[in-house]
Amino acid sequence: MTTATGAGGLMPDRHPTGDFFVCDLFGASPKDDLGTMEHPIFSLSTRPDRRILNYTHNGVEVSVTPSVKGRATIHDKDILIYCISQLVAALNAGRAISRTLTLRAHDLLVATNRDTSGDGYTRLKEAFERLAGTRITTNIQTGGMETTSGFGLIEAWEIRRRSRGGRMVSVSVTLSDWLFRAVEARSVLTLSRDYFRLRKPLERRIYELARKHCGRQPAWKISLATLHKKAGSAAPIRVFRAAMRRMAAENHLPDYEMIEGEGDIYQFSRRETVTEPVPRDALMPQTLDAARALWPGADVYALEAEWRAGAAARGPGGDGNKAFLNWVRARRSAG
Repeated sequence: MTTATGAGGLMPDRHPTGDFFVCDLFGASPKDDLGTMEHPIFSLSTRPDRRILNYTHNGVEVSVTPSVKGRATIHDKDILIYCISQLVAALNAGRAISRTLTLRAHDLLVATNRDTSGDGYTRLKEAFERLAGTRITTNIQTGGMETTSGFGLIEAWEIRRRSRGGRMVSVSVTLSDWLFRAVEARSVLTLSRDYFRLRKPLERRIYELARKHCGRQPAWKISLATLHKKAGSAAPIRVFRAAMRRMAAENHLPDYEMIEGEGDIYQFSRRETVTEPVPRDALMPQTLDAARALWPGADVYALEAEWRAGAAARGPGGDGNKAFLNWVRARRSAG
């Protein structure tokens, strides 16, 4: 495992690779979907967060409403990353997938570097409750009309236990159609395994923003104000600035080095090449950004899934990135 510089700030690796059963998923690397990497869906609070989040950026509006249990946290997101990674591994192996997965609870805890004590299983149950209770409302433009739709991060979950108060043996999870479409369109990115060792919620959020926006560029720059907004931090800007400066000084983000520049500008640079097998027909991040510019407010991941379905029927051919953008232009014009 590659460990970032200054790894003293990371949690210990509770389960070294040789110490646990390697299931189908972890022959591959952890995968995260681009939609939740782009938008601040998850709470960064360590206490129950019952505030409604309203976020608008580049024509996309997102409202996240928690349940009485609080909004799903970025640590709860580990469950979704595990599920998405299993589905992508199955796709890569040529197997059929569905929105409902049955998982061994112990494997999930081990793979995400979580405690496997009784408390670890209790916290896992609480995470399922927050994920199921958190509702997302967002505007998606289709057919020349703006449609507002609402959905949960997961639709259903079920825990199976051994009788007489034993630990949970397996869990069944049904993902939202929104997340499942992202998997089918392969709108995902590989994360460092050290992501699960990051202690602080803000560190995890900043890492996934760097991972998403750096792409295959050597570096990415962003203003502190925009980073504050995209991170979804509820802290005042001065408190956020201080946290970012500490993070830059500690310098233990996996894969990326963060440097504060003049005028509240932060630069994220890759420590080394972020290796990831790229599907032959994968769309470049710049292509998805161009699609957003062509159709402001549209769900580009849904558009990509629709385009891929049509492309599969037509057969391969030509530059996929160019073909996708031409299709988006025609799709919007046709309504």
